[in-house]
Amino acid sequence: MRKLTVFLLVLFMLASVTSLFAGGGSQSQGTRVLRLSCNQPDGYPTVVGALAFSDYVFSHTNGAIKIEVYNNSVLGQERETIEMTQTGAIAFIRVGINPLTSINPLMGALGMPYLYRDREHMFRVLDGPIGNEMLESLQRQNLLGLAWLDAGFRNFYNSRNEIRTPADMAGMRIRVQETPLMMNMIRALGASPTPLPMGDVYSSIQNGIVDGAENNWPSYMAWSHYEVAKYYTVNQHMSSPEMFLINTGVWNSFSDEQKRIVREGAHVGARVERAEWLLQEREYEAKARASGSIITDLTAAQQQQFRDALMPMYNDPAYASYADIVRRIRAVQ
Repeated sequence: MRKLTVFLLVLFMLASVTSLFAGGGSQSQGTRVLRLSCNQPDGYPTVVGALAFSDYVFSHTNGAIKIEVYNNSVLGQERETIEMTQTGAIAFIRVGINPLTSINPLMGALGMPYLYRDREHMFRVLDGPIGNEMLESLQRQNLLGLAWLDAGFRNFYNSRNEIRTPADMAGMRIRVQETPLMMNMIRALGASPTPLPMGDVYSSIQNGIVDGAENNWPSYMAWSHYEVAKYYTVNQHMSSPEMFLINTGVWNSFSDEQKRIVREGAHVGARVERAEWLLQEREYEAKARASGSIITDLTAAQQQQFRDALMPMYNDPAYASYADIVRRIRAVQ
C-alpha cells in the first residue's frame, strides 16, 4: 500500500511539472511565466504590440501570468518557432500567414496578390467572420489565433536597377519566404525566387546571392536593407497579415477568466500594433525617400501591368481551394 501511495505521488508531481512548463513556462513567486516569440527587431510595430499584450495580461491577472517577449529571432527563425509553439515549447508566437501555409494551406488565400482594395477593406475582412474562421482554423495543429496584426503592403526592392514593369524583373533573383505561393508569384513576374530567412537577407543582397527582396517600408528600413538595395518600387503587390497565436494546450490550461483576459490582451496589443504600424510606415517611408534610395512610384498603367501578370494565379488549379474564400473576401464591403 505504501509503494502504491509513493507511486501515485510521483505521478502527481510529474503531471504538475508537465502542466507548469507547458508552453516554455516557469513559475516564479506565484507568477506563471510564458514565452512569446517574434523575429522582428527592437521597436518594430509587432514588438511594440507584443509588449502591450504582455503588459495588459500581467496587469489584469494581478501578476498571475507574465508573457515574456523574445524578439530578434532569439528563440529561432519563424519556421522553427512555429513548430516549437505547436509542441508547447513556446506558449505564444507572432507570425505572418505565409509560413503558416505549410501547416494550413488555406492560410495562403489571405495573401493572394492584389486581393484587398485597401487597408480598410483588409481589416473589415480580418475582423469579421472570415478572419475569425481563419484564427480558429489552426486548432488541429495545436494553435489558436487570438488577434490580427497589420503588416502593410509589400513592395519590391533590389540592388540592380529601377523596376517599373514586370519586364524589369527578368532574371532577377528575389528573396521570398519559403512558400509555394510566394515563389510562384515571383516566377509569374519573370524573376527567380530564392527562399531565405529574414535574418539572411541583408548579407545575401550584399554578397550577390540575391538581387533583391519584397517587403514593406518598416522592414526595408528597420532591417537596413536600404543600405544594400537602393531601388524600391511602390507596387503593393500583396499584404501578408500577421497574428498572435497561442499553443492550444497552454490555452486550455487557463481558467475561463484568464482566457478572457488573454484574448482581450491580444486585441489590445493588436490595436497598439496597428496604430504603431501606421506611424512607423509613414516615418520609414519618409526616411527612405530622404536616405538616397531611389523610390519608384508607378503610374496606373504600370501598376496594371503587375496586376495583369499576377491575375492568372487565381485560375491556377493549385489555388482552386482558395476560390470560395477569395469570393467571400471580394464581396466584403
